Amino acid sequence: MQNKHLSNIAFSELGLPAQITQAVTEAGFTFCTPIQAQTLPLALQGRDVCGQSQTGTGKTATFLIALFNRLLTHTPAADRKPNQPRAVVIAPTRELAIQIHRDALLLGKYTGFNIDVVYGGTGYREQRESLEKGVDILIGTPGRIIDYHKQHVFDFRAVEVAVLDEADRMFDLGFIKDIRFLLRRMPKPELRLNMMFSATLSLRVLELAYEHMNNPQEVRLVRDTVTADNIEQSVYYTSNNEKIPLLVGLLRKLEPTRILVFVNTKEAGHELREYLNANGIHAETLSGDVPQKKRIELLAQFKDGQLPLLVATDVAARGLHIPDVSHVINYDLPHDPEDYVHRIGRTARAGAAGEAISFACETYAFSLPEIETYIGHKIKAAHVSSDLIPTLIEPEKRKREEFRRRPRSGRSSAPPGGGNRRHRSRSRRTG
Repeated sequence: MQNKHLSNIAFSELGLPAQITQAVTEAGFTFCTPIQAQTLPLALQGRDVCGQSQTGTGKTATFLIALFNRLLTHTPAADRKPNQPRAVVIAPTRELAIQIHRDALLLGKYTGFNIDVVYGGTGYREQRESLEKGVDILIGTPGRIIDYHKQHVFDFRAVEVAVLDEADRMFDLGFIKDIRFLLRRMPKPELRLNMMFSATLSLRVLELAYEHMNNPQEVRLVRDTVTADNIEQSVYYTSNNEKIPLLVGLLRKLEPTRILVFVNTKEAGHELREYLNANGIHAETLSGDVPQKKRIELLAQFKDGQLPLLVATDVAARGLHIPDVSHVINYDLPHDPEDYVHRIGRTARAGAAGEAISFACETYAFSLPEIETYIGHKIKAAHVSSDLIPTLIEPEKRKREEFRRRPRSGRSSAPPGGGNRRHRSRSRRTG
């Protein structure tokens, strides 16, 4: 892996406690990323930080290291109870909360702290029972944290560190009232270390920061380009009928090792999964209607390489660190240009190279000009050749549905890529 994404500041120069240094070394971290090099010295001095940087730049490790340092170098109050967390990390999504917890266990394994995670959708009783045994560091989503707080499972009177991750996403998901509810029940900002990280430091994010932080230091790590330079971007202009065949053709040609395909709706995701599996490409779907236990299993399989392709809605677009994603495909272009940046940011992480492919179809092509304006350049157009449009095998479920809808004359519309005359003639023209 290339190290040009790293700074010349080594973790060994930061004067970290031995417990953190050992875990950082075992994790393979030697030099700080730019966001770490600029924010850690401030946070380690006890100064509040409001940081902005591109996705995949090491923000999670930044606030975890600063959090552990604060708790290790400060003695908790003598009257603190076991169910009063010393640090709280709030994340907008279950997947991000789970990943932060996983990273916290890795970097904090020699600290001796009780680190717990809570989130909705599963494990209500188990999570509550775990918290009742005692917690030093609480990681979770706003709704579940508030739920347990109102039941007096814990309180925030002993909080020494408060972290808000993906602050802009909190606004997008309508969590800001919940965030303010939580922060107002902690000690005053000047009595704790506060860290807020966001992909964008908009006026509403800064307003939240100055309302609930103690004179936060702004750290903006902004490149000349909005997207990473090591992501090769391209766009295919395609009709709606040719989208699925084109995707199958590309996947057969590229033979990617680990790929994320983004769709805008869960219905599109399930349909795409059916077609891909029917045509010999193992794929699963990650969307809001997938049970939490299943989501965790799918992400684990994807990270471990057991699942080569994951079709996802924007639940996987932010915050998740999945190593070695070779390609991101926007099967549906997102409505919001920022979502485009977050999606393709799943590849080319930690200095690696990656490829982002988008489909500009009849339904979503209108988003492309705004995306190109936002990222500051045109996306290279790719040629749809005839060899990229194979004839597809129709999923059995869709065959049964077509049969039930078939009129008495026996005629029915052909599926996408199903070899109909109109489809084949278009393929010859584009070739």
